[in-house]
Amino acid sequence: MTEGNLSLEEILVRRRSVREYVNRPISTVQLSQLLWSAQGVTGHAEHKRTPPSAGALHPLETYAVVGNVDSLNKGIYRYSPAKHALTLVDNGDFLPALGRAAVNQSWLAEGSVVIVFTAIYERTTQKYGDRGVRYVHMDVGFAAENLHLQAVALGLSTVVIGAFVDDEVHRVMQLAPDEHPLLILPVGWPRS
Repeated sequence: MTEGNLSLEEILVRRRSVREYVNRPISTVQLSQLLWSAQGVTGHAEHKRTPPSAGALHPLETYAVVGNVDSLNKGIYRYSPAKHALTLVDNGDFLPALGRAAVNQSWLAEGSVVIVFTAIYERTTQKYGDRGVRYVHMDVGFAAENLHLQAVALGLSTVVIGAFVDDEVHRVMQLAPDEHPLLILPVGWPRS
């Protein structure tokens, strides 16, 4: 979907960090739109995506930790921008463990889905050296803001969580050794 009911200006005015969610499922269409906004392909080549990326190297990996999404089992899913598809990493309710890994921010488990951005720094540092680390951090900021604005456009809410124990998130998410967790964003229906 590339057209919505709200103007960008209205979305910006409505954007807030929300930490309380109603226990209500989101649809797979909404989840699809959220993931596309964060890392979706927008051109004929895979490197043309919704957020900018230094050198079009796209060091980010995007995961959906599903808690309450119509037609999807609870579990960890990896998003493939090229296929615009999810691949199951593991079945189960991982939200409580993720909340504990996020320095006991257990409220994040109230979200219908939690989006976790990780990075493989070498994708960018192999071209830009140590400065590439800064570029990766910019990339995740762009992706997170896209996701945040898309959530508002869909009537949903989110908040960016940067406080977590890296090793614990790494373990819960079952990440590859070269992947590093960067941000966690619970998404759900706002309690208001």
